[in-house]
Amino acid sequence: MAPETLSDSLGQDLRVLRKSRGLTLSEVAAKVGRSVGWLSQVERDISEPSMEELGALAEVLGVSVSSFFGKRPSEPREEGRVVRAGARRPLSPRVEGLSEELLSPDLTDDFEVIHSTFAPGSSREETISRPTQEVGFIVSGRLELTIDGETYHLTPGDSFRLRGEAYRWRNPHYEPCIVVWVIAPPVY
Repeated sequence: MAPETLSDSLGQDLRVLRKSRGLTLSEVAAKVGRSVGWLSQVERDISEPSMEELGALAEVLGVSVSSFFGKRPSEPREEGRVVRAGARRPLSPRVEGLSEELLSPDLTDDFEVIHSTFAPGSSREETISRPTQEVGFIVSGRLELTIDGETYHLTPGDSFRLRGEAYRWRNPHYEPCIVVWVIAPPVY
């Protein structure tokens, strides 16, 4: 595995994702069939997991393997502080018609910032509920957001908040909708 293709903060990202899911080192290590010591070394960036091990970790943590890749190099003085538009880490699509990128430099903060693009005609019909607090801001386009059965029609400049409520979305319009989300704790 080429080191330049993996996230520079892989170990930290794995630790944050593990903790945000309430899992211990022992629980994750057992689920991937490795020792606690090995997982600890991976989280401290002492060891690098194989693709098979990374796949197992991604499955246990409920993320795609691709979310650990795709970060483009940045200038050393900007590392961990600035994310250039062309250097965002793409996140694997969870729903067809939704593309997302990580705006945060990594997952090591108490929150993450996500850039979401909802394609025209896309939707998530089944509800989702996460143990998070989230705020979204509609940058462009329009989005229908249903929270606990109540539907809201959102337009540019509108914002919304979720506190673990069940929600679903759809973009029945002819233009994409761009939303910036702040999510705590990180879920990607």
